[in-house]
Amino acid sequence: MKLNELRDNAGARKSKIRVGRGIGSGKGKTGGRGQKGQKSREGVSIAGFEGGQMPLHMRLPKRGFNNIFAKDHAEVNLGAIQKAVDAGKLSGDVDHAALKAAGLARGGKHGVRVLAKGEFSAKLNFTVAGVSKAAREAIEKAGGTVNVIEVVPAAEKAAAKKGVKYAERKAAKAEKQAAAK
Repeated sequence: MKLNELRDNAGARKSKIRVGRGIGSGKGKTGGRGQKGQKSREGVSIAGFEGGQMPLHMRLPKRGFNNIFAKDHAEVNLGAIQKAVDAGKLSGDVDHAALKAAGLARGGKHGVRVLAKGEFSAKLNFTVAGVSKAAREAIEKAGGTVNVIEVVPAAEKAAAKKGVKYAERKAAKAEKQAAAK
């Protein structure tokens, strides 16, 4: 076999159907779209429209609740942390960045929360956004420490900073007006 004789398997590459290329093609005239009206044209946005009848997705009852104030924590179990310590991925001080580098914490816009599932015996110092009561006891029993910090997301920091600047400008304006009187 030579390089110029290489071919794909039969049927491995299928050419697309060229619609609207004459009656003999089998997909001519209307191009497989039927005929007339909005649905025969591009950009149809009537999916779910039932001719004015109340659509099914609106007739069904609403269920559940989505808490818009819920904190997004990356949850990490002590058993997984112990495995990482045994593998040599973690030691000494443990924070969100260290857990992320070890491949244990994914996501967690508001930081890491440590949970107590699994065995734990390593002496580590934790700096995290949250820890369960049982996890704190297990860490302290092993000789480690826990420091709980409040993680403020970047968007909230920016909003707070903007608010501080506004307050400073307002105070300066009030002082200027008081000095003018």
